[in-house]
Amino acid sequence: MSDHSAQVQRYLDDLAGRGFVGAVGAVDDHGAVTLASAGRLAVGGEPLHTDAVFRIQSMTKAVTAVATLRLVERGELLLTDPIGAWLPELATPRVLRTPTADIDDTIAATRAITVRDLLTLTAGHGMDATDSPYARAQADAGVAAGPEPVDADASDWLARLATLPLAHQPGEGWRYHHGFMLLGILLSRLVGRRLGEHLADDVFEPLGMVDTGFWTPTPGRLPAVHRRTGDGLVEVEPAGGGFHAAEPGFDVAHGELVSTAADYLRFARMLRDDGAVGAEAFLTPVSVAALHSDQVPLLAKGPESFGGDFWNGNGWGYGVGVDTSGVHQGRFGWSGGLGTDFSVDPTTGVITILLTQTELAPELFGPLLGFRDVLDAE
Repeated sequence: MSDHSAQVQRYLDDLAGRGFVGAVGAVDDHGAVTLASAGRLAVGGEPLHTDAVFRIQSMTKAVTAVATLRLVERGELLLTDPIGAWLPELATPRVLRTPTADIDDTIAATRAITVRDLLTLTAGHGMDATDSPYARAQADAGVAAGPEPVDADASDWLARLATLPLAHQPGEGWRYHHGFMLLGILLSRLVGRRLGEHLADDVFEPLGMVDTGFWTPTPGRLPAVHRRTGDGLVEVEPAGGGFHAAEPGFDVAHGELVSTAADYLRFARMLRDDGAVGAEAFLTPVSVAALHSDQVPLLAKGPESFGGDFWNGNGWGYGVGVDTSGVHQGRFGWSGGLGTDFSVDPTTGVITILLTQTELAPELFGPLLGFRDVLDAE
């Protein structure tokens, strides 16, 4: 295999001029691994090394999906199970008469929310990019999605969300994000313990993900979080500090993980290899194929979350986005809101991981997602 180190390093070095303080990149090309870093832990701070621990935010969704599928394969859960058995707060939801209706203009749900609805983000709760009564009610209730870490205990957060109606009937629309917060709480209640403990035993340890969790015991490896503004970069969380620098003081089953490039590469490699870890089967090929197949029906692909253009060439599986057309059709992966991204191409066998800690703005998506194609120029 060719050595990609020079090409990867050039890409990372170039990111410093595009609003990124530091970055770690990893490429796995059929087992030929390149791992590199550039920049610093913070503006004017120490150099950033490849073992830095990043707040991966929505890259957590793929991990939660895999944890769910593991339970399904063991017969402890069905994708068709109504979630009310574990989330009674949402057992009998009301639904807005239309997605833009006043928040008290509701009807009964035509069916229960299922586990699969959470995985596919079609449950009825989630982000709304418009200025709708539903979006305003989320903000008023303190359950709107954003780049900040969770600030309430999982049960308290769920109780607040449950005061709101669904934006659409289960299965009939797509709303980003909240389904996986709900899924994390469901998994924790199902297994009867903190979600972090379950993930450590059932996912991280078998995969060798030694630096992944809801907080890091080595905060000195945690970069600062920056936001790009008209006045330049603003530090939002300091290097070695912030929410993930110590064990949270409340239940974060609805929260998001920290990880390293090496750890997430192990996770992505399992997905590329149809669920195998060496000679062992961690997931079945059937589960992995379902995870990275477009699972959202056409009628649910509206513009409410990301705008109408999102579905042009994109689909959604279980915790990942899927390229449904183009030269990399079938490639899947996802990004995190603080400037992280991973992709797996089942056709070429190439995995890419790019980790930064700069809150994503529209002008930063190009440089971030461009790393997926870092080998195309060869």
